[in-house]
Amino acid sequence: MFNLTDRHIVLGVTGSIAAYKAVDLASKLTQAGALVDVVMTPEAARFVAPITFKGVTGRDVFSDMWDSSTGPAEPHIHLARTADVMVIAPATATVIARLALGLAEEMVSLTGLATRAPIVLCPAMDSQMYTHAAVQAHLETLKSRGVQVIGPEEGRLASGQVGLGRFSEVEKIMGGIR
Repeated sequence: MFNLTDRHIVLGVTGSIAAYKAVDLASKLTQAGALVDVVMTPEAARFVAPITFKGVTGRDVFSDMWDSSTGPAEPHIHLARTADVMVIAPATATVIARLALGLAEEMVSLTGLATRAPIVLCPAMDSQMYTHAAVQAHLETLKSRGVQVIGPEEGRLASGQVGLGRFSEVEKIMGGIR
């Protein structure tokens, strides 16, 4: 079992209703001794406020790629260089596509493209989106580049439907990170 004490984990949070579950993940990683830096897309910040992540990690949250008022001048580069692992949870279809295509339009994709650390993606979206050929092709591209994918699971989705696309349980994600 991989020890998380003093390991630097960059947690990328994207605009999915499952973003609230990333708070629990950030909290449990911190409790396990990891240093957790959270980067968020603007859409993620509409679901969960950055201050929530700061509260559970005790560290600054990076959500605006144009804000240089805290930390290093280029936080995505600093975080990318110091990460032991980057976890993107939840990972939306948009961010999966950005990473597969090399598009850096917000803090999560900027950091993901800049890091040489292992990347763990935890997709969460409606099953119609998850099973779409484009999403599946982007995931295959990322897997071929060494990205680890955890989930999604079968279950009740935010739409009220039941299908493949549910965010994996935090314990399963923790196991994958370890």
